[in-house]
Amino acid sequence: MKTIKLCSWNVNGIRAIHKKGFLEWFHQEKPDVLCIQETKATEDQLPRKLKDVEGYQSYFTSAERKGYSGVALYTSIKPQNLEEGFGIEKFDSEGRIQIVDYHDFVLFNIYFPNGKMSDERLKYKMDFYDAFLDYANNLRDQGRNIIICGDVNTAHKEIDLARPKENSNVSGFLPIERAWIDKFLDNGYLDTFRLFHPEPDNYTWWSYRTRARARNVGWRLDYFFVNKEFKDNVRNSYILSDVMGSDHCPICLEIEI
Repeated sequence: MKTIKLCSWNVNGIRAIHKKGFLEWFHQEKPDVLCIQETKATEDQLPRKLKDVEGYQSYFTSAERKGYSGVALYTSIKPQNLEEGFGIEKFDSEGRIQIVDYHDFVLFNIYFPNGKMSDERLKYKMDFYDAFLDYANNLRDQGRNIIICGDVNTAHKEIDLARPKENSNVSGFLPIERAWIDKFLDNGYLDTFRLFHPEPDNYTWWSYRTRARARNVGWRLDYFFVNKEFKDNVRNSYILSDVMGSDHCPICLEIEI
């Protein structure tokens, strides 16, 4: 058995966070796999130091629209295969998806859509959720173990945000969004953080506008999920809330294979 540490971080711009000590943090944390969301860049816009990190292979998936969305993977374990979408153009074109086959498990690195902009974007978000669940369930039906990480853009329960009542009509905590997470978990997936941390006041995102982070008025929007059959492989799941540089903080999962 070997231990593997996976970390996930919505960096809110990989070029911006590069100037805020990202690589220093990366070398100090030393995850086996690092999943990044909201890179806001194409690979050709990145400095060499961000593309060629010693000991890691890197993969960058960007949106057709410049400066928008985007995900990246740094991995010290060679993947067998990497897909950049669900095979549905309207979702794949936004550069939100990496599906990485590691033989022992399939890793989803996903920047799920935000539904705040309009009713159309909320529908897009919910349709994206359903397309993702169909894709994941199809892999599970083939006997695969699955790890899902990223910015899900929804706080699941009242414990997952500091101001639940004030945000009950805000996308990110709407009944329809929360009900989808219920459905997702009912399909046989586990929120790994809650296996180890039932306590409140644990968040991964804080608004820049109101000094929310200093007051810990936040939301838990970033998750590591696994299929329930993989539960015994999970050793730890935690939030690195003291790591700065983005309006989100990193989260990590430790597993044994």
